Amino acid sequence: MSVERDVVVIGGGLAGIAAALDCADTGARVTLLEVRRRLGGAAYSFTREGLEMDNGQHVFLRCCVAYRALLSRLGSERHVAVQPRLEIPVLRPGASPAVLRRSGLPAPLHLAGALARYPHLTPAQRLGAARAALALMRLDPADERLERLTLGDWLARHGQGPEAVAALWDLIALPTLNLAAAQASLALGVFVFRTGLLSSADAGDIGFHRGTLGETIAAPAERALREAGVDVRLGWGAERLQLTSDGVEVQARAGVDGVSADAAIVAVPHARAATLLEPLLGASARRLRELGSSPIVNLHVVYDRPVCDHPFAAGVGTPVQYLFDRTAAAGAPPGCQYLAVSLSGADTEMEMSVDALRERYLPVLEALLPRARAAKVESFLVTREHAATFRAVPGVGALRPGPRVGLPRVVLAGAWTATGWPATLEGAALSGHAAAASAMEELA
Repeated sequence: MSVERDVVVIGGGLAGIAAALDCADTGARVTLLEVRRRLGGAAYSFTREGLEMDNGQHVFLRCCVAYRALLSRLGSERHVAVQPRLEIPVLRPGASPAVLRRSGLPAPLHLAGALARYPHLTPAQRLGAARAALALMRLDPADERLERLTLGDWLARHGQGPEAVAALWDLIALPTLNLAAAQASLALGVFVFRTGLLSSADAGDIGFHRGTLGETIAAPAERALREAGVDVRLGWGAERLQLTSDGVEVQARAGVDGVSADAAIVAVPHARAATLLEPLLGASARRLRELGSSPIVNLHVVYDRPVCDHPFAAGVGTPVQYLFDRTAAAGAPPGCQYLAVSLSGADTEMEMSVDALRERYLPVLEALLPRARAAKVESFLVTREHAATFRAVPGVGALRPGPRVGLPRVVLAGAWTATGWPATLEGAALSGHAAAASAMEELA
């Protein structure tokens, strides 16, 4: 006779959603607790000035199989699209747009033509970049020695100067690691470049959310969870986690009944997890805070006319890192164009006021997009994620825990856990699956 188990999942981000669905699929009774009034965690949408905006521009790759499978489980595939082949328009002030596009050749030859024609590097720099890429392919991301260096240190040792790093390597490092190569862990950098670009020809094809994050993740996730029998409790803030004789209890603020279960999956940001676990684990829980954080700032600019022909583009020789055309998804007024500018590793921008950001970025957008000079800015908004990701610096690998936390019937989930991936949508989904498997294994 089977014994039904109760599992409580704390946190309704991607990791918590994946974990809750997996546990429910095994027949467990699952309760999901989320402090916000919505699901999705750090990937969410909001309404401002009549527009449906995403807090950030979350992209994924063809090789992100766990995230794509989760979208399929939610029934959200129609809201996303993956490029037939990797293609990155690159804009530089005063220069014609360039395109980094892969060919149909096998890896790593699929990028040879794009690199050979890339106008933002000299011929010597292109040759040096090719040699560095081949050398990087020979590195093992699991080699502990890679945790002692930054990606920038390694690139410098392999002949990549600041211009080459800024014009090529940081195009990938910044959006995936949320840090520039000069600061980022070599181990994570090797993983990103090998997994996304160098090991398989189609792995790095970019996937986009054509719809808003709310209609791609939050709404379908709530529907899928409830259909799976999960008790979804929004606006429920976990204050304390307590072990009992036969399981765990999650306690809320005074006057709200706690939730008891046979096992708990803690799927909240690492600083919040440290607070919940510190009374039970002490110093080992406090150590989670050493993962640090790296911010992301997004600028939301609405022009009174189209100023950019690309659905997205990268910037070189400009503070603009990436920009995305979100006109259709947001429901912008007829004739207007809404561009979202994504700034990763944005420590400086995080401290700037909205007026200061407007004063700095509108002129550089005009330098990048000549038609913006004659356009009127209808709206300029800023969203900030102070702790968007853990800080992917050297040594961070030793701080990332696995699902097991050293407590009976308590496991961890989150993109900050030891998934092998940086803090990405894929890492979050993988961590949820690992946490559910770990919890059900322990209960078995």
